[in-house]
Amino acid sequence: MYSVNIDNSVIKVEKSGDSIVVNEEILTWDLKKTGDRFYNIIHEGKSFNLEVVSILPEEKTIKLKLNNKSATVKLQDKFDLLLEKLGMNTNKGNQAKEIKAPMPGLIFDIKIKEGDEVKKGDPVLILEAMKMENIIKSPGDGIVKAIKIKKGDSVEKNQVLIQF
Repeated sequence: MYSVNIDNSVIKVEKSGDSIVVNEEILTWDLKKTGDRFYNIIHEGKSFNLEVVSILPEEKTIKLKLNNKSATVKLQDKFDLLLEKLGMNTNKGNQAKEIKAPMPGLIFDIKIKEGDEVKKGDPVLILEAMKMENIIKSPGDGIVKAIKIKKGDSVEKNQVLIQF
């Protein structure tokens, strides 16, 4: 499943076999490539010209022109949706707000202290779960405001561990 945000309108998109399902309705269209970045779409008897203006893979964003009307499409796959649900969304700028436990476990080690400045990707703690040590990294840049746990604590899934 994907979540597609087109100019602040959220659409749920799924692939079911050879079909594409948009907001629980099967999408019926004919798509033809007419140039390097140009396509023609026929949907419900109407023709649409589509131009792919730019693709920004790091931001998972595509800028399009549909019949010369600009639109920005932001894609989220199931992993992006899960990270967002856990409060670890890295797509909302570089600013971190909090880190939640991705699973139940035991705090094995804490690598930072309150007041520390962290960058996106810096290791902040080690969570032991299912006999494995999981390095939890900062989802963005920030200054540690509060550490809500201590070494040896048991934590539940979605429990807030660190606030920025």
